Amino acid sequence: MAALLNRLSKACLTSTKHNFKISTYARHMSNIPEDTVYGGPKPQNPDKRVTLTTLRAKHRKGEGITMVTAYDYPSAVHLDTAGIDIALVGDSASMVVHGYDTTLPITLEEMLVHCRSVARGAKRPLLVGDLAFGTYESSSQQAVDTAVRVLKEGGMDAIKLEGGAPSRISAAKHIVEAGIAVMGHVGLTPQAISVLGGFRPQGKNVLSAVKVVETALALQDAGCFSVVLECVPAPVAAAATAVLKIPTIGIGAGPFCSGQVLVYHDLLGMMQHPHHAKVTPKFCKQFALVGEVITKALSEYKQEVENRSFPGIMHSPYKINGAEVDGFMKELQKMGLDKAAAAVAEVAENFVGDKIQ
Repeated sequence: MAALLNRLSKACLTSTKHNFKISTYARHMSNIPEDTVYGGPKPQNPDKRVTLTTLRAKHRKGEGITMVTAYDYPSAVHLDTAGIDIALVGDSASMVVHGYDTTLPITLEEMLVHCRSVARGAKRPLLVGDLAFGTYESSSQQAVDTAVRVLKEGGMDAIKLEGGAPSRISAAKHIVEAGIAVMGHVGLTPQAISVLGGFRPQGKNVLSAVKVVETALALQDAGCFSVVLECVPAPVAAAATAVLKIPTIGIGAGPFCSGQVLVYHDLLGMMQHPHHAKVTPKFCKQFALVGEVITKALSEYKQEVENRSFPGIMHSPYKINGAEVDGFMKELQKMGLDKAAAAVAEVAENFVGDKIQ
């Protein structure tokens, strides 16, 4: 017993020393910008992290669930600050970030980059990552392997997959059995535009409407915690929502779903370019016209740089004191750089301070 206690004591001491070394090393790492140069990252919302339990509670109370796409650190921070429930790292990045006409070209590696960026910025929302086209269709094992990477390498909490074919239902079931939360997606499934004939709404006739409901039920039976209903008539979405025990998240599916999702760029009105105007869906409400603000700001920046009004004294904060300026000019003159010394003398009056910063 004494020998065992001695070993445990030594192990604890080693662990303590090891942890001290790690924390000391981390403290001296330059991963946090210095306040003297940058403002640095702001503290994130400390509120409790959204989990599946949180979503189930909101669903049970009839409270609307909010989901918005995010693709990078800034958009993730915005969602986090606004208190959005779910951040979806969608394959729509293929269109709104990479400029393609469809969601098909984006790769798993590209999706993982987006996932990691969002995971660093969104501390409160549940994080859901789309499985990219071509990364889960071949077999349930491929689907599980991809889902594992999205969680382990992408930092996501759950994955989303499209479609309701038997192979997709089976894939969803196997992923859930592997211990990974799955969100389903029925109705218009953008990855299937080849067989759908384009971005066409679904559920507009009896057979199609019944298929939407049946597919949603099958995904629920497979263990999905939620189902996205995209571009289906409101009565069809209402029927699916009424029969399911899990939340439905609507996009172009009317007001009767358990929650709603929109693409970040669409709802903010960021895209003024003709390409994005072409792919912005008509069901999307623009809650702001951020794109116009961005274009105006860039135009003003261009103008001020060209007329040399920016940067002025206010935005040239780093000073050098008079004695150092004098010494600097003398050194330049010794080097035969009289023109440089004259330039220093010309601007020194406005850009010399009492303290070096």
